Amino acid sequence: MKKCWILLILVLSLVTPAHAADLTAPTAPDSAQDLMPYEQQSFAEGLQYVLKAGLRAAAPGLFDALQLCAKALAIVMCLCLVRSFANGMVSALRLCGTVLISWLLLGSTGTFIQTAAQTVGELSAYGKLLLPVMTAALAAQGGGGSAAALYGGTAVFDALLSSAIEKLLVPLVYVYLALALLAAATGLDTLQRMKKTLYTAATKGLRIALYIFTGYLTVTGVVGGSADQMQLKAAKLTISGMVPIVGNIMADASETILVSAGLVKSAVGIYGLLAIIATALVPSLTVALRYLLLKATAAAASVLGGKEDAGLIGDFGAAMGLLLAMTMSQSLLLLISTVCFMKGMG
Repeated sequence: MKKCWILLILVLSLVTPAHAADLTAPTAPDSAQDLMPYEQQSFAEGLQYVLKAGLRAAAPGLFDALQLCAKALAIVMCLCLVRSFANGMVSALRLCGTVLISWLLLGSTGTFIQTAAQTVGELSAYGKLLLPVMTAALAAQGGGGSAAALYGGTAVFDALLSSAIEKLLVPLVYVYLALALLAAATGLDTLQRMKKTLYTAATKGLRIALYIFTGYLTVTGVVGGSADQMQLKAAKLTISGMVPIVGNIMADASETILVSAGLVKSAVGIYGLLAIIATALVPSLTVALRYLLLKATAAAASVLGGKEDAGLIGDFGAAMGLLLAMTMSQSLLLLISTVCFMKGMG
């Protein structure tokens, strides 16, 4: 009889319904630990803490980028000065400019490419840990069908996007830079066209992937919400103008992000969202600063008269834009998915 009572107690303990509060979000990646707040009870306060910590961490990158761009501009000015006295050395000066600028920018660019690939990998790995927890939380509240549809779609798109970035887009950035260097050194139009075609293919690939993902969420009915129209308009204009390549897509999804603060009710959702943002924040800010400053340097070099040199510097800036778009695409996928889970939890 005693054994029967023990068996009954065990069975009852197994069928006790789970709650979102019983679940624990996976620990943020090591690279994001220093940015995470000690308390995660309020999404708005936690986000403010993460943003402030991220800006402080990214501040040294601004000084380094300014130094690098100043050196690039000095090289362009020297080359323009030499060109004004050596009209018969166009090819030699073009090659000299390509060598000097590539020597200055290639090393740091390679580091940024590796950092962006590592960040995408960390985001994808964290998503594989977070999404099952969010799925269980939503299913425990009676949203089993929505949880299955949302988890299935997000898991597939996350795997495809991270794999495409790691195995296809990152190597394409190297190929793009190689073509840019060859085009700048030789001045061949064929290489210029190949470079532009490669860039267009990479950017369109990212856009199509995000359009398909947001379309899937819309069809399944998990995207939606309402936010203050003035805030929504301001967010869309800011995101669309500042983020290259995928800015318009992020702007279209900004309403879902804006309402997230009001939808997140559990420590699981709060911690998960903050961990995603903290993981992507510093690499994205650093690459964004480099992107903007290189574009500004290219514009200044063009005004000085170094057209070929300005084009090469602009190509390095375009590579930074690709890296920023990759990182933001992966983080956007996880952010929207987590918010949609929280919306389903009510």
